[in-house]
Amino acid sequence: MRERIAAQFRKWLPDRSGGTPRLEDSRTKRYALRGGIALLVLIALYYPVGMVLTHEISDEIDFEPGAEDRVEGGSHAVALATALIHREIDVNRWIANDPWFLAPAALDNMPNYQQGIIRAIGRFAFELVDQLGRTRGSSQTDPDLQEASGQLQYAGDVWVFDLSTSWAPTTPSEARYRKARRSLISYNRRLASGDAKFERRNDNLLATLDRIALDLGSSSATLDRHIDEYSRGFIDTLSDDHFYGVKGQSYAYYLILRELGRDFDKVLAERELGEAWSQMLDSFRHAAELSPLVIFNGEPDSQVLPSHLASLGFYLLRARTKLREITNILLK
Repeated sequence: MRERIAAQFRKWLPDRSGGTPRLEDSRTKRYALRGGIALLVLIALYYPVGMVLTHEISDEIDFEPGAEDRVEGGSHAVALATALIHREIDVNRWIANDPWFLAPAALDNMPNYQQGIIRAIGRFAFELVDQLGRTRGSSQTDPDLQEASGQLQYAGDVWVFDLSTSWAPTTPSEARYRKARRSLISYNRRLASGDAKFERRNDNLLATLDRIALDLGSSSATLDRHIDEYSRGFIDTLSDDHFYGVKGQSYAYYLILRELGRDFDKVLAERELGEAWSQMLDSFRHAAELSPLVIFNGEPDSQVLPSHLASLGFYLLRARTKLREITNILLK
């Protein structure tokens, strides 16, 4: 009995080698083990939880500019473009340039979708500089439009540091796009006050639609090449990238052209293009609304695994055909 009591007391005596209680050592080990397990769980959940919380494919067909972007007397299409930039940069958050240690960097559908949207807006901004925002080809370019167009051509995956070019900090992509938005808003306000140009002529609309049709042709060629080279009947790592990039482009074009129809309503009415314009928008809308749970790159005639790229390419070419029909009428 005495030996048991003595043994019990010895547990509380200082360890001769280290001078710390043995019970405290045991507790420390338990806390360290629990802390290590908690850290591992946190690391394991960091990326999937962060990805779920961030992922957002905003493809609302009825999207409208807010009060901050809408300018009475300005261009409806320009207001729509500024609203789209704001939504993708500041509301949904731009993630295409997130570094590896941020959870959204593991996403690929959302950043490709966002960059597709910016690519379409950049093409529209170029047409504003080259066609819509000047009286004739020989007139001076609008400084706000030139600034916006230049900023929107900037790559979407540039973070604060771009070590491929310099060790010094640089301007990230989203800062460039915010600057482009400010320039477009400035232009639209100047347009409303009569200090800027927005030429609503047949030839300007024709040239703009021609450039958009060429852009669609390039995208459809990219889809066709990927289908031809990588079609294996199962998921590959690039199909969803191409799909969401073109989906974002189609979505942005749908909204911009919808509002451009309001800007050029008199031209469309004079040329009786209302029905053709609606059919063209429907093709863009169908492309923008495609949203399969998983992107398959199967054979186009597969009975089991479909080719979502081929489906998207069909609507893209249909929209391009409708654009060509409209420009042919505008030529007459």
